[in-house]
Amino acid sequence: MPLYMLLLHGDPKAWNSLSPEEMQKATERYMAWVKKPFTKDAKRLGDDPGKVIRKPKGSQPRTTDGPYSETKEVLGGYYTIEAASYDEAVNLALEHPQLDYGGAVEVRHVYGT
Repeated sequence: MPLYMLLLHGDPKAWNSLSPEEMQKATERYMAWVKKPFTKDAKRLGDDPGKVIRKPKGSQPRTTDGPYSETKEVLGGYYTIEAASYDEAVNLALEHPQLDYGGAVEVRHVYGT
C-alpha cells in the first residue's frame, strides 16, 4: 500500500500559549495518532528552525538558518501513513489535531511506494 508523509507545520508560539491542561490534552491527541492502524512512523522535530545547505553553481556549499527566511512557521514533525490513494491520505489528514492548533498539514506521497 502507498505511503504518505504528513508534514506538520505550525507556529511554535501557538503551542507555548496553551495552558498546562490544554498541552496535556493536545499531547494525548497527537500520541493517539501514533496508535492508529494506518500510522507507520511519527516523530516530533526539534524546536530549532534547522539549517539549509545550498551549493550555487560554481561555488562552495553555503549553510543558512531555516528553510525560509521570512516564515513564522516551522516544520514541527511528521507522520508516515499508509493509504490506498492520495485522496484517502488527504481525508485521513483532515482529522489530524495539528489543524485544531492553527497549524497546517502537508500531505506528500512517498516516491516508490
